[in-house]
Order: sequence, then structure tokens, then C-alpha cells
Amino acid sequence: MFSPKRVRGVLAGVTLVVVGACSLPAPMLQQADDDPPATQPPTGEEEIDDAELEEFYSQTVDWEECGTDQECATVTVPIDYAEPESGTIDLALKKHATRSAEGMVLFNPGGPGGSGVDVIDQARYVFTPELLTAKEIVGFDPRGVGQSAPISCYDDDQLDELYTEVYDVETDEGFDAYVSSVADYVQACKDNNPETIAHVDTVSAARDMDVIRAALGVEKLDYLGFSYGTKLGAIYAELFGPHVGRFVLDGAMTLDGEVSEITHAQVEGFERAYREYLQDCLQGPGCPFDGGVDDAYDQTLELLDRVVANPVDTGDRERPATEVDAMNAIIVALYDVETWPILSQALTSLQQGDGEQVKMLSDHVLERESDGTYAPSDGAMAAIQCLDYPDTGEVDRQTLNAQAQELEEKSPLFGGSMAYGQIACAEFGYSAPENPLEISAEQAPTMVVIGTTGDPATPHKWAEDMVEQLDDAVLVTWEGQGHLAYGKSPCINGAVDDFLIEGLLPEDGLSC
Repeated sequence: MFSPKRVRGVLAGVTLVVVGACSLPAPMLQQADDDPPATQPPTGEEEIDDAELEEFYSQTVDWEECGTDQECATVTVPIDYAEPESGTIDLALKKHATRSAEGMVLFNPGGPGGSGVDVIDQARYVFTPELLTAKEIVGFDPRGVGQSAPISCYDDDQLDELYTEVYDVETDEGFDAYVSSVADYVQACKDNNPETIAHVDTVSAARDMDVIRAALGVEKLDYLGFSYGTKLGAIYAELFGPHVGRFVLDGAMTLDGEVSEITHAQVEGFERAYREYLQDCLQGPGCPFDGGVDDAYDQTLELLDRVVANPVDTGDRERPATEVDAMNAIIVALYDVETWPILSQALTSLQQGDGEQVKMLSDHVLERESDGTYAPSDGAMAAIQCLDYPDTGEVDRQTLNAQAQELEEKSPLFGGSMAYGQIACAEFGYSAPENPLEISAEQAPTMVVIGTTGDPATPHKWAEDMVEQLDDAVLVTWEGQGHLAYGKSPCINGAVDDFLIEGLLPEDGLSC
């Protein structure tokens, strides 16, 4: 039977969640004493002097037209807020603005590592016509992402090689080879980004948001954050509560969970979501499986077993579809029920010896374009995760295998491989200076938190927990499947638009 404890590349655990909250398994490997960090991160004891930041807060945004109803600009921020004189980076901004728009809404799509600039190019597919007509939507690339001093570690050819190699971490040879591959990748991240690698944490990104707010010339910041963007928004509200305007946090992340708790919740979420997909698939035409849900689940494992033994042709000899590609395809399809039929087609083709569609879905997860180029910030997600979550200490392979077995019992399909994804953070060797940050946002006004009952990446309970933790927030629930609610439900769309446009708070406990 298929064993999921075969992983690919340094992002094996990270790529489980491509636009939402991150998979953060527990294991770490201790960094050698003779391998010091490329730069020494701040300890968190330094005081941040507002006077030293005056030059950043006094800048203004110089917008330039860069497309239909689009304008682009940059905002300069310090690399290290504890030592703002030590260097700067420019953050990329892009806004969608119609002539009728009044006021701005800052937007983050999640990740970590999602580009707000890129989303603006797809604005009419992401935001309602009502919101686009009424408000300017400002997307930004957080530090380390996209066009904002991207954390780039490997070139395209190196990434192709990294993502092609599959490691059987249940064997000594496979585990050692995987750890060596991770170490090489992380070292490249350090070597290629020596000034910024220790400073792309979420607290620093939240501080950037306040500089953006000031540069935009607004006293109260309105904000729409998806998934990881809810964590970013909540941290901003904790640090800069008096400057919070209308905040909507959709696909809420847990704010204080242990990495093991996060991993278990997401494994359960994706397991539940895949079974929902199978139930739907079996009731319609074109399903690659038959029988009941349990039968279809077993057939999935059998299909992956066959792909393990014989990777499937894609038309490119050097890039056959592996079982990891199939897993990536399944995972990304569970984000939106609209992609379920695409997954069915891809898995049917895979059964028939054609892996092209599965490979295309997998490439989407890995942000690989059809011309073989990757997004410029391949290391952003791993770097941000490893800064945000403290090292839990040394764990040996036997412990990792035991954790993998526990997760595999929860989900034979998704569980095992997630126990190994955080090995990179031990090699990374940094931690954020203000982590962990206690979050209650006592000085912020009422915020809107949204959870989806069938969300595989950010379980609904996390939205409930966020509302409980924040000093003043209302909970809105979408009774649906997939990741996020805005854009998928007229009821949710109306509640969000009414709040962002008119300031009308939805009723606490609203369910759509």
C-alpha cells in the first residue's frame, strides 16, 4: 500500500498549503556550532526608536500608471526595524483604481509568500464588482516576496532538479540524502540573501504595513487578508491598534498553536476535504474511481502505488509525473470545488498513462511557468515559516518516523510526509526577534473574522479561536467546501462589501 513518507525537495511539507496557512510539522535538526548564520538576527531586546523611523513614515507614494485601472509604486522600509540605519529595501505596490473609487483597502492574498501585486492583475476574478467600483484595492508584495527583495535561493534548473528528486525517508540512505538536499538549499538561501534572510518574519511585515499606511496618507487602515494574511492582519492590529480601520480576516489562521497542533489540524482538514471530493466525484460523470468513498480512497492509494513504481509520461522525458506530483495535484484542487472536475480529469488521465495534466497542476503548486521559469521568491515561504516558528530542538529520525506514523493513522494519504517538512528550519538557524507575540489587539476596533466549515487549510475552529483571542471581533461562517469564503458566496460577499464600503458590521455569528 502507498506510503506517503516519500518527499521531494526542501518544500515537501510546505507545499501542502500553497496559498493559505502553512503546514508546520514539528521536527527540527540541530544546527552545527561551526556553521554560524550568514547574518546575526536581532535578539528582540533592542528598542525601536520612532524618531529613527521618521524618514520612512514621512515618505509619500508616487503612483505611476501601469495598466488599465492600475497604478504601481514602491515604498521604502528598513531591513531591520531595530537598526533602521543598517539598510533598506523597496516594497512593490500595485493598485486597482477606478474613477469612482473612494478610499483604499490594503490586501494580502496569503501564503506566506503570496504576491499581492500579482493578484491585482486578476482583480476582477478575486473581488466583487461592487468593491472594485467603490474602493481602490492596493496589493503589495511583503518583504522577501515577488518584487520586494525576493528570497531567491536556486535558479530554474536547480529548482527543476530539486523538485524532481524524490526521497524515501524511511530508509537511512533516503533520509540522509533528503537532509543533505535541504541543507544545500538553505545554505544557498543564506548565501544569496545575506542581508535580508533573517528579517522576513511576519512581525517585520506588519511593521511594513504601517509604513505603507502612512505613505498612503491614511490615518485608519482598511484591510482584507486571506489565510496567512489573517495572521499578518492580526499582528498589525496588535502592534498598531489605533490605526486599524475596517479589517476583514478570511480563512483565519491560528495565532498561538504549536506546530504539531497545526500539522494535525491540517492533516485532518485535507483528509476530510478529499473524502468530500470523492463523495461528489462518485455521484457524477467522469469520476476516475467507483464504489463507495472508502473504495475510491483505496483506489487512490493504489494509483499512487503504481506511480511510485512507474512515474508517468508527460511528454517531457526529464519530467515524468511522480506520486508527489499527484499529491500536489490533489492538494491544490481541494482549495476550490470549481477545480474538482479538473482533478477528476487529471487523475483519469494518470490512470490511462498520461501524466501531463497532473504535472501541470503540480507545477502550479510550485509556481513553475510553462516556459520553465519559477517565481522569483522560491525561498520566501520556507524563510518566513522558519522565522515565525521557534526551533523545537533536536529530533532524531526515529522520532520523526514515529510522528509520521501517528499522522498517517489520521490520514493514510496526507499524513506521513508532513512529519518531515520542517527539517529546513533547523538548518535555517534563525528565529524572529519578537516571537512569540501575544495577540489580543485590545486597541483595535471590531474586526470581521471569516471561517469556512469545509476549509482544508485553515479549519473553521481556527476562526472561532481567533475571535475568542481577539479583544473585539465578530465571526462570520460560510457553510461550504474549499479554502476561503469571499468570492464564493453572495451572502459572504455582501457582508464583506457592506463592511468595507459602508462600515456596516455583520451580525456576530452570521452563517451563510
